[in-house]
Amino acid sequence: MIVRDRPSSFRLFWIVRGSVLQRIRGVLAVNIVLAIIVTVAHGTLFHTKIPITPIPFTLIGLPLAIFLGFRNNTAYSRYWEGRKLWGEVVIYARTLSRQCQSLIQIDAPIDPRQRDSDVRVRMVHRAAAFAHALRAQLRGLKDDTAAQQWLTDEEWQKLKLLPLSQRTEAIVLAIGQDLGQCLKDKLIDPCLVVAVDKTLSGMTSAAASCERIHNTPIPFSYTLLLHRTAHLYCFLLPFGLVDLTSFMTPFVVGIVAYTFYGLDALGDEIEEPFGMESNDLALDAMCRGIEISVSQSLGDPQVPLALKPTDYLMT
Repeated sequence: MIVRDRPSSFRLFWIVRGSVLQRIRGVLAVNIVLAIIVTVAHGTLFHTKIPITPIPFTLIGLPLAIFLGFRNNTAYSRYWEGRKLWGEVVIYARTLSRQCQSLIQIDAPIDPRQRDSDVRVRMVHRAAAFAHALRAQLRGLKDDTAAQQWLTDEEWQKLKLLPLSQRTEAIVLAIGQDLGQCLKDKLIDPCLVVAVDKTLSGMTSAAASCERIHNTPIPFSYTLLLHRTAHLYCFLLPFGLVDLTSFMTPFVVGIVAYTFYGLDALGDEIEEPFGMESNDLALDAMCRGIEISVSQSLGDPQVPLALKPTDYLMT
């Protein structure tokens, strides 16, 4: 995710970091070179004048822009839903921390270093491990070990043997088992168990919803149709404009092609909001935010530092 103050209008023209220009610069350059060749040849190909008028581009351009905008709205809806779901993960982690500390009645004061012996600390730390496991699953990070520091050694050895798709469920199951044991040991009132269990259900629901977005892309045939139409439109556009715009044809074609290619590429990028692209969600930063909340709630003196953007990029 790009994190920066809005620059001046003039500087906006020269910003490359976070724009889609890097993704489309190849095809855009080819399109502009073609426009230059068509301009020099006056729309003639092998001594034959290509009889294309601006009318077809007028008829196709508006519907194409509308459909590209509709697809981008659909992609952004997925992006925004993913952000809301991760906001819920943050809320559930904080809620679980509060519930474990206030509802589980143990006389000993909470010591965040006593994870193995204090069920409250163990359950709260698993909320941070859950966030890291979900992030690794959505990004396909098989060798990610960020969850290890929030689990006991025994739990981590078992967890790393599981597929990525099963790790979040295993963590929630472990929290539920500890909750059930607290109920048996009469450390928590039976009426209050329902509230904690509802929080665990919310964590599971948020993870499942993120999996739905990750595993269900926008239909490929729809994307392919718009992609082909945008490229055909931009590559044929110089033939339709050369008689009207003359030597300005490459400039006009470059602006139109940048807009259409950019909208197409931007839709591809935010369609999958959990990746590592410049405009994807900053899952690392959100996981660190959960770590900070968990540590502060337990009174841990070693609170992790918040992540800072590198070259305006927050991962």
